Amino acid sequence: MHRAALTPFAFLCLMVGAAGAHAQPDEVPAAAEPAEKIASLVVYGDDPCPRSSADEIVVCGREPESERYRVPKRFRGKKAEPAQESWSNTVRQLEWVSRAGTPNSCSPVGSGGATGCYRMFIDQARAERRQARQDAAGVP
Repeated sequence: MHRAALTPFAFLCLMVGAAGAHAQPDEVPAAAEPAEKIASLVVYGDDPCPRSSADEIVVCGREPESERYRVPKRFRGKKAEPAQESWSNTVRQLEWVSRAGTPNSCSPVGSGGATGCYRMFIDQARAERRQARQDAAGVP
C-alpha cells in the first residue's frame, strides 16, 4: 500500500481547520447595571447650576461672565493652519516665492534682476533719509 506524503501547505491547512473546529465563540457577559450618568457643565456669572437627579450627577464649573461669548482658551492663540488660511494670502506668498528672475526682483537670475536691486537700494535710502528727518525734528 502506498501512502501519500503531506506537503507542508496541506499540513498547515489541516492544523488551522482543526483549531477552528474546537474554538468556542466568545461569551457575552451578563448585562451589568447601567453606569451612572455624569454631566459636566460650565456656567457663567451668576447662572444657577442645574440640580442633580437620582440617575444623573451634574458637575458644574463656574467662569466669569466676561468669558461667556469668548473663544475657549484651548483654541486661543493657535496659529492658522494652511487649510484655514485665505486663498488671497496663499497667492501672495506664491507670487513672492516665484518672483526670482522677474523684473524688479533683485535676483542674479533672469533679465530684470538688476533693476530690482537698484530699486531696493533707492527705497532703503529714502527710508534712512525719512528716519533721519524724524530724529532731527525730535531733538529740542
